Order: sequence, then C-alpha cells, then structure tokens
Amino acid sequence: MKQYNYEGKTVLITGGTGSLGWSLVTRFLQTDIRKIIVYSRDEFKQYRMEKHFASNRDRLRFFIGDVRDRDRLHRAFSGVDIVIHAAALKHVHLLEYNPIEAVNTNILGARNIIDAAIDRNVEKVVALSTDKAVNPINIYGATKLVSDKLFRSAHAYSGDRGTSFTVVRYGNVVGSRGSVIPFFKDLKKQNSPFLPITDLRMTRFIITMEQGVDLVLKALNLGKGGELFISRIPSCCITDLAKAIYPEAEMHETGIRPGEKLHEVLLTEDEARTTYDYGDHFVVYPLDDIARQSAKHLPGGKLVPSEFCFSSENNTNWLSVDELRSLIAKISDHGDKLPPFTPDGGYRKQ
Repeated sequence: MKQYNYEGKTVLITGGTGSLGWSLVTRFLQTDIRKIIVYSRDEFKQYRMEKHFASNRDRLRFFIGDVRDRDRLHRAFSGVDIVIHAAALKHVHLLEYNPIEAVNTNILGARNIIDAAIDRNVEKVVALSTDKAVNPINIYGATKLVSDKLFRSAHAYSGDRGTSFTVVRYGNVVGSRGSVIPFFKDLKKQNSPFLPITDLRMTRFIITMEQGVDLVLKALNLGKGGELFISRIPSCCITDLAKAIYPEAEMHETGIRPGEKLHEVLLTEDEARTTYDYGDHFVVYPLDDIARQSAKHLPGGKLVPSEFCFSSENNTNWLSVDELRSLIAKISDHGDKLPPFTPDGGYRKQ
C-alpha cells in the first residue's frame, strides 16, 4: 500500500474517545505524525484516555466539543491536515425513538465537518459509514446514507486543490461498543440459561478493529476524493456466534427489534456500475466521469459484474464456529472499555 507521509502532519479524530478512536490513536502514535487531536463531547472519557496515553502527552491534544457546534469545529480545525470523522449516534433501537437527535448529529454534524474542513483548508477527510446506510430501514441507516452523500459530493465543490473527502463503509466491529459479543459474554458470566436471539436466521458481516483501522488508513493513503472504500469481510450466522461464545446456553428467539435487518448489505447492484474489485477491498467511484479518471490512479482493480451485490447472506466467505471462537478469544474481556486502574489513578497498558 502506498504510504501517506505523516511527517509534520496534524490529525483530528471526531468521536475520538470511542472504540475506533482508541485504535486509531494507537496506530497514529506509531508513525512520525506531529500531533493527534481527540475531539469529543465527554470530558471524563477524555480524562481517562489522557491518563492511558500519558507517555505520549507531547503529541496528544484533547478538544471538548460537539460536531453539532459549527463554531467549535471551526476553532478545532485550525492547523489540522487530516480529519477522521468517527462521531455518530448509532444505536439503532434508541434512535428509532429519538430521530431528530440522529439528524442533528449524523446529518447536520456532517455538514458542519464539511464546511469547517473546507474553510480551514484541511487536506483530507475520511468519514466512517456503516452497512446500515445501504438500503436503510432505520433512522440510523437513513441519516448515515445522507451523511455519506454529503461527504462524497463535498469533494466536487471543494475544488481540484481543495479538501479531499473519502468515505469508508464496513460492518459490525468485533467487541466494539454496542456489539453483541460483550452482551453474550456478560450473560455467560451471569450463568444465564439462555441467550436472546432476535431471529435465528440472521446473518452479519464481521470485521476486527484492526481491519477497520486498516481500511481507514487505506482510504487516507489511496483516496483521491469522492470514493467509497469497502472491505471484503466475512459473514457469520448469529447462531454460530452464540455457539462460539456460550454453547451451553439455549437460544431464545425474541423477534426482530424496530429498525433491525435480517441480513446486511455492503454493496448494492446499483453501486456495482462504478465499483472496482481490488481483492481485499472494493472502491465505489462517483457516478460520473471522475470514476474513470480515479480508476487510472488506482491500478489493479477490476470492474465488478453489473448484477453484483455484496450482502451478509450471499457472501462466499463465512466464519465457522471454531473460527469465531478463535477470533473472540483474541479480544480482551474489557472490549472497548478502559484498562484497569493503577493505584495512582492511571491505567495499565495491556
């Protein structure tokens, strides 16, 4: 992979105290990047994160703010070269009953990011998306679909020498906040006799946190602007995931919750018209002449068949119960939670 030159650069991560934020900070600290700014609303999470990365205090900054606040973003983006936009409201069932909050953060927040990035001459923006933005049936997916459209079209009006906007889309991150894996693990610790499964037929895409970070960096390294990067990731049956975590428990089908899908889709037939396959990932180019121009910049890709659709149901790559068990074993019990306290109020590195 082409390597982006991080030397002397400043990166800002919105929602930087979340699961992906922690992993991105860890990865960026391994480069010669000049400064990393963590932008988020929760001061306590920032305090705890600051303690954990205390030895890297010279390159870390913490900026309390909300993506809904245009003025605060404009201030935060001063001198920033790269923005990774990970902030979002994302719990499906909660947002079904709080739709306006989803709009304010996921759509209006995206607009604020775009305006601040262009006004402050940010070099690159990589925005995180989700499989739920594809053919959405819930408010979370619908707001993220609009967000994706905003970011991809923003590249056109930022100008040839303006900010580059790229989007990455992937599925459920193993062990992240809101993941079913910590939930099943907790029920196992409680010796629950059963695991609640909304629908026994359900399938999901699975991606590790490391793979998620890899995709973000790939988009940062290779994206020219307007593209959508998608990882070619495996699927699993929800029942196999339950067996891998707690095989002794009985599965109780509880019914699909509001806004929940039976299967997830990462790439539709409509998007296939401008999608190139690069082996371990796909790139969806804009639906105009830019698609052909961009394809020349990223050699080695092959246009997918016009009827191609990448869903968790029709995937050719499936994780078995044993493979899922091995994958889950690599995740620490605290998942995206913080490492244990040390006596001085800091945190032990794992």
